This record gives sequence, C-alpha cells and structure tokens, in this order.
Amino acid sequence: MQTEEYRFSVPIQIRMSDLDPFVHVNNGAQCNYFDFGRSSYFEHVFQKPIDWREMDMVLVHVEMDFKQGIEFQDHIVCETRLLSIGKKSIKMMQQLRDTQTDVVKTTCYSVLAGFDRTTHQSIPIREEYKKLFAQFEHLPDDQQE
Repeated sequence: MQTEEYRFSVPIQIRMSDLDPFVHVNNGAQCNYFDFGRSSYFEHVFQKPIDWREMDMVLVHVEMDFKQGIEFQDHIVCETRLLSIGKKSIKMMQQLRDTQTDVVKTTCYSVLAGFDRTTHQSIPIREEYKKLFAQFEHLPDDQQE
C-alpha cells in the first residue's frame, strides 16, 4: 500500500460521459481527474481558492502510466504529493486509487514551472509557495533544490 506517502486525497466522481467504448474511464478523462486533484491540492495547501487567471505556475510536463482500467462502479480517489521543489519548477506525483480494493489504477508524474502570464517568461517559484509546500509535505532540505 502506497498511501502513507500521500498527504492529500480527493474523491473522484466518475460520470457516464467519462467512459470509452470499452466501458472504462477514457484516458483523457483521467487527465482531467489529475488536473482536479492538482487544483484541489493547491487550494488545500494554500488555504484559499485558486484563480487560474492569476496563478503564476503552469503545467509543462505530464507522464501517465495506465496500470489497470477504471470502471464506472470503482470508488476512486486522486492522491497528490510534491516530490521536490526547485528554483523554477516543482515535481509532483499523483495516483488514482480504488479505495475498496486499494489498487492503484493510474499514476501521473508532472512538472509545473513558474510562469509570468504578462511576459510569458519563466520565473522562480514564489518563496511563499515553497514554504507552504515544504510545511505541508514535511520535505527535508535535500528535496528542496
């Protein structure tokens, strides 16, 4: 069981429109689940709603591994954690896990970078974000690049 390393979890509501012709949750819908999990994680860590028009981080890399199909009746949560904090980026890991069977269905590795929406340039991750992430995750100094 891998849940000990995840300090944040949010339930996922599977909708009929999420299903593909094989009656599994479509891969694209799973991307949306991870987006929802990431947004919920930020709101939880920052203790306020996120205004994505002003958020100064942007998703720059996503890698997903589909380990087992997700079916309509599955009870899925999206678990999210921060792997490391760098000067201009953060690395995250997420998983979609069935709470009844404890089976991890899909994993997602992602990188978000600091981004100035006005100049469209890379910027450092805000120190206040770094502090909040490190506090929430109990990150040791070697995971803060």
